[in-house]
Amino acid sequence: MIAGLSRRSILASFAARAFARTRSKADEAFLEDLSHRAFLMLWEQSDPTTGLTMDRVRNDGTREPRAANMATIAATGFALTGLCIAAERRWITRDSAADRALRTLQAFESRIENQHGWFYHFLDGSTGVRFRTVELSSIDTALLLAGILTARQYFPDSTGIPRLATTIYHRVDFQWMLNGDPLLLSHGWRPESGFISHRWSKMDEAMLLYILAIGSPTHPIPPASWYAWERPMMTYDGITLASAAPLFTHQYPQAWLDLRGLRDRPPSSLDYFENSIRATRVNRAFCIDLARDFPKSYSADVWGISASDGQKGYHAWGNPPRRDEIDGTLVPCAPGGSLMFLPDECLADLMEMKRIYGDRVWDRYGFADAFNPSTGWVDPDVLGIDLGITLLSAENLRSGFVWKTFMRNPEIRKAMDLAGFHR
Repeated sequence: MIAGLSRRSILASFAARAFARTRSKADEAFLEDLSHRAFLMLWEQSDPTTGLTMDRVRNDGTREPRAANMATIAATGFALTGLCIAAERRWITRDSAADRALRTLQAFESRIENQHGWFYHFLDGSTGVRFRTVELSSIDTALLLAGILTARQYFPDSTGIPRLATTIYHRVDFQWMLNGDPLLLSHGWRPESGFISHRWSKMDEAMLLYILAIGSPTHPIPPASWYAWERPMMTYDGITLASAAPLFTHQYPQAWLDLRGLRDRPPSSLDYFENSIRATRVNRAFCIDLARDFPKSYSADVWGISASDGQKGYHAWGNPPRRDEIDGTLVPCAPGGSLMFLPDECLADLMEMKRIYGDRVWDRYGFADAFNPSTGWVDPDVLGIDLGITLLSAENLRSGFVWKTFMRNPEIRKAMDLAGFHR
């Protein structure tokens, strides 16, 4: 049981402050700048009426021409959480943050199309209309809900926000997304073809989705769903961990879920936070090994690959064993999103990236989404989800704020109890 979460959070906050005392003024200044720039994209590139956040824009602040008004509900979930961080850090006023959050929730409650409470992956940023024929996305709806529930807790006295947030979450029919399976959720649905055949059946970012589904007061799925998906084990460089996908799949759920010091029950009995520390260490070790083929790109001081843009398009790279498509690309949100897991190594990595490459890859919103020192390519774009995970992870390192705020949601605490989490 996790009834003592509040006490654990207090102890964890002491630990976070103890770590903070070991950082230099230069470290703190870098984290502040990195975080503020990431938030600036989420603030400036969200529609002021719908609150919908652009999928990608140029790093100089201009819109990316081929997707000039394409918003994503996942980036909007990060942006809603970013509003709470920004108000707490006084980058914007609390009233401004609450107003944007309220407008966003009003749009999702009544204006933006949903099916059984689920939302389409990409939308027109101004109208909220479905973008082309994209799917109704279960995982992207989960990331949106995480931001909505964070706002519910941060603005408890704001007119409308708690009520709207509760309405949107309780409306989601998680049972419908099972599509006949007793335990495993579908990736999504299209009106033209029905449910997507793929299910969330392996360890990945859907950990967040399953906790939201198990904790739903209106349409819950069985707690046994938590144990229905596979946890493939791997060993690399002497480090053994459970992992089935790139590094971001460890980062996204734990940007909100505070799993420090907790395990689920057998048969998995995993400490997911420790497992993500190991995943980050494996990512670094993998990059160091890749330096044999890409000595201009990777080293013990500059490393990190995860799903990102690449010179030939978007790639979900980042896990050993070596795949042919790996070409020497560096992805700043790999260490950025793992600041909460492996602070020393990730912070040093990001600061070294900026020192060496900052004149080419650092602009209004911070780091470019990706760049390749081996070829000289630099992505002109930034992605909302990649800046979002960097912002949330950095804030959890600095204060634990996102964890503490999100974990106050009673549905989340209930879900973790039902799933058997314990110390």
